Amino acid sequence: MSVLPASLRRLTPTRLRDDVRLRALAVGSGLIPPRAMHSEEDARVLLEAAKGAKRMVEIGVYEGSSALALCRTLGPGAELHLVDPFGAHPDALPSGWGATEWATRRAVARALRGRGPDAPKVHWHVALSHEVAARWESDVDVVFIDGDHSEAGCELDWSSWRPFVPVGGRIVFHDARADQPGGRGLPGPTAVVNRRFRSADPAPGWEIAAEADRTVVVRRMA
Repeated sequence: MSVLPASLRRLTPTRLRDDVRLRALAVGSGLIPPRAMHSEEDARVLLEAAKGAKRMVEIGVYEGSSALALCRTLGPGAELHLVDPFGAHPDALPSGWGATEWATRRAVARALRGRGPDAPKVHWHVALSHEVAARWESDVDVVFIDGDHSEAGCELDWSSWRPFVPVGGRIVFHDARADQPGGRGLPGPTAVVNRRFRSADPAPGWEIAAEADRTVVVRRMA
């Protein structure tokens, strides 16, 4: 099924375009693409960090726009773990921006079919990220933190997942450059990145490896 042209989608009234149930039907059936949550610069930095990863965790999947990009980037045999409570955390998104697990799964499945046998293996975790981390056991090459954007929520994601990132591994923060020149973001993730990586007492063994627009990549050095 072909995606509706952007010119036609723009004619749709906002109240219909943002209706959660109608969007779920349209995204799930492939009539419209998932809502883009990242700029071209954000995507460039994220996908560069993901190159060569054998195991990656994305926290906060929403309609799946970044998951689709990762499905096209990760190599054959790589694991992509998608973590999202899908409605169990109602404060994590603006009002009316809820996503539906069914629709997001279908969108990701289409992307995987497009890769054929070279597609990464996707694992779904419909839960809060710290709940998934509590039972996690394996190393993770890249963690993408894009879930709860409150300061406490972002800090919890960082503290829950950093033990699983080996030397050379990376954690990617979205919406974390609100106070940087040319940057954008939200107060919560920005505060966590500033405290952990830009302050006079940064997290030992970590450094900022890349950043642009709203996205910051940190790398574990030791």
